[in-house]
Amino acid sequence: MKHLEFFSALRSLSFKSLCVLLTLNSIFLTTSCSKDDESIPEPIVYAEENPLNKYHESTGFTTVSNFINAGNYEFGLVFSPNVKGKINAITVKLPDANPNLKVTIWDYTAKTVLRTEIVNVAASNTLLTKAIEAFPMEKDKKYMITMNSNDWYKKNKPDNSNAIYPITAGNIKFLEYRWIGTSSQTFPTNVSLDYNGGDLSFNFQQTD
Repeated sequence: MKHLEFFSALRSLSFKSLCVLLTLNSIFLTTSCSKDDESIPEPIVYAEENPLNKYHESTGFTTVSNFINAGNYEFGLVFSPNVKGKINAITVKLPDANPNLKVTIWDYTAKTVLRTEIVNVAASNTLLTKAIEAFPMEKDKKYMITMNSNDWYKKNKPDNSNAIYPITAGNIKFLEYRWIGTSSQTFPTNVSLDYNGGDLSFNFQQTD
């Protein structure tokens, strides 16, 4: 009889020990998962930026002239991102409407077309933003954004003196302004330092 009582007590003790072990293990796993969750940082979402206004401010290009039906040109700005990022939208403002404005993003070094977008500028003197499929950009790589148009705003200094490049506007560094007389999508070969023809720009978002 005493032997039965002993084995019964032993079984009871083992069951209680098992329950204690299971409880402790559950607490450990919960704590461990909680710590793991806390160790994963929230991804940083950077704000979009449009560098054009800062560019005009830094160059001192405050005098504005309107050119309408003034001959076709391919023209725009050479730039490089100071960080890895992407272009989410094209922005443009013209002194005249143009339902088929061709905008090109170039690999500056290779002189090749990376992206072509057709923008419907439905109203004159109105800033238009066209969302595009995100265009990834490498840090310090040279790009150029151009449009082919016979309408534009010419912006220059009051004394017509040259701007000093490079010009940093947020995370974008502008290197030069280029143009060529043509109605086709052609890499611009001429460089001008004393004005900018636009207004053509983009919304940039840092990713890393």
